[in-house]
Amino acid sequence: MLRRFVHSLLLPLVAVGWARGAPVPGGDWLLDDPRAVAGIPAEVLGSPRIDGAAGARFAVFNGRSDAFIVPADPLAGWPAFTVEVLFRPAADGPAAQRFIHLEDQAGRRLTFETRMIGGRWALDTYLQDGASKRSLLDAGLLHPADRWTWAALRYDGKTMASFVAGRPELSGPVTFGPTAGGRISIGVRMNRVFWFKGAIRELRFYPAALPAEDLEAAP
Repeated sequence: MLRRFVHSLLLPLVAVGWARGAPVPGGDWLLDDPRAVAGIPAEVLGSPRIDGAAGARFAVFNGRSDAFIVPADPLAGWPAFTVEVLFRPAADGPAAQRFIHLEDQAGRRLTFETRMIGGRWALDTYLQDGASKRSLLDAGLLHPADRWTWAALRYDGKTMASFVAGRPELSGPVTFGPTAGGRISIGVRMNRVFWFKGAIRELRFYPAALPAEDLEAAP
């Protein structure tokens, strides 16, 4: 697939940037270490539990106090990007949860959120850069909880779009970034409200707006 081809080309270049002091490499971030994310030492809030078998480990969050805050910006300098996350929201999680929150020194913000409705969830993605901001949420687009699911946010420099299991949901225009000097929280909003209950296995970052057919559909 094109996505995997682009990924294979970009990782060596990103690794060079990391060696020269760039904020952080993009690519795949696995949540399989209780003290670090993608090899980057993280601030650990609460006690996120690492579970699963070798090769498929994941972090479990209790919905009250568990999170990682990673001092890195995987989107730094990218005018267009795609972010994918493989997660499993719990059916009894809080009504509103911010499970991914990236914010840079200028206040540019990207979030993945859920709205739990009757034991199912709707995806809410958000971009903000100064006065330009957009939320993509439709509470009628509900998905089963307690299942591994890929969600994605794509930005092509003019329009953001959201996807669940590789299928497009919503889109709209917004002006955003590039980010610089940011950090990312996983499991909670950066100001430590709206905690996430469930599990997260992997995040992926690409410096391009990937076509829908190249997004992950099945866990």
